[in-house]
Amino acid sequence: MQADNDPTPAAEAADATPFSQDAPAETPEQAAALDPWEELEAEAAKWKEISLRTAAEMDNLRKRTAREREEAIRYANQRLLEDLLPVIDNFEMGMQAASQDTSSMIYIGMDMVRRQLNDFLAGQGAEEIPATGNFDPNLHEAVSQQDCAEGEEGRILRVLRRGYRLRDRLLRPASVVVSKFPTPATPEGGES
Repeated sequence: MQADNDPTPAAEAADATPFSQDAPAETPEQAAALDPWEELEAEAAKWKEISLRTAAEMDNLRKRTAREREEAIRYANQRLLEDLLPVIDNFEMGMQAASQDTSSMIYIGMDMVRRQLNDFLAGQGAEEIPATGNFDPNLHEAVSQQDCAEGEEGRILRVLRRGYRLRDRLLRPASVVVSKFPTPATPEGGES
């Protein structure tokens, strides 16, 4: 009976045949032979993913840099124009004083300078904010309100200081006086 317990070379050979109906499990040597290839494919996929992300980040950086450069060029003179606006305000006050005699050489010379200033501002992309019609808090600064019986509330009555914008940016809001409905008078005899 010892023969049943002793493995014979024939029994070992039957177990090792590659054509048995039940496929034998991969041996550790076979698994190790496939792992390096799969590892290389996984690493190649990982590096491909990293390179795609890096290329996308570089493209986004290039677009953002171009957009920032274009914006810097477009608004490069903003600080200069903001500093120039008080000078233009003072010049306009001088023009008002000189307008009493429009035939004088001083007024004619100042008018030429005003046209040059307006052309310069337009060339830089600055434009005056229209200060007619209704009050717009995005473009106008209400300095005061004035009772006005005619018309509607919130209309611009006077411009105290002109406002400007540089393309789509506000350089300075226009300072305006806005109409309001008159407040009802209280009776003289006492409080209501």
